[in-house]
Amino acid sequence: MKHLVAPSILSANFAYLADAVKMIDGSEADWIHVDVMDGRFVPNITIGPPVVASIRPFTKKVFDVHLMIVEPAQFIDEFQKAGADILSIHIEACAHLHRTVHAVKEAGMKAGVAINPHTNVNQLEDILPDIDVVCMMSVNPGWGGQKFIPNTLNRIRKLKALINAANSKTLIEVDGGVGTDNAHTILKAGADVLVAGNSVFKSTNPQQTIASLKHLDINTIYA
Repeated sequence: MKHLVAPSILSANFAYLADAVKMIDGSEADWIHVDVMDGRFVPNITIGPPVVASIRPFTKKVFDVHLMIVEPAQFIDEFQKAGADILSIHIEACAHLHRTVHAVKEAGMKAGVAINPHTNVNQLEDILPDIDVVCMMSVNPGWGGQKFIPNTLNRIRKLKALINAANSKTLIEVDGGVGTDNAHTILKAGADVLVAGNSVFKSTNPQQTIASLKHLDINTIYA
């Protein structure tokens, strides 16, 4: 499968979110990554279901909603109604992960599990058969524009081995510090989905940057 690109609107100008969504809609991006932060699980506050619902009409692309919040199970139905297609919850924020993952699926969305840089990827082993995506944080969550943590590459390789051993089709999504300078190495390590924020929205030509990320060929590059 060709890798996917999911620009993150966290790096967009929030005064013009509709324009940001329209720009991505006209690009070669596959998904639109939507970061939801509550000021409790992470030290920042972003957007909630009303904002997601307000920008949903501007695109038919997949809304990949990443919940960086405590008690995510309380908001599953709200985000489904707002237009989320994929809902990722943090393993660190969920005491009953299996139950919550299946609640996401029962609500009609694909289920993802996000994991922070300090959390051992082996903790995902038993949930892999039940989920569609692992959102691997390659920065400490809470803010855009951070530098990619190099050890993420080893974590991607370990997770890929777990996925292959489970004969699972779970996708590895890498979120944080991803750009045209390191995306090829990330893909070579085993990633399937690139989340790109600053590298897209700080670019002089965001749609061209998205196209560059989309057309990387891992068969001609080396990690």
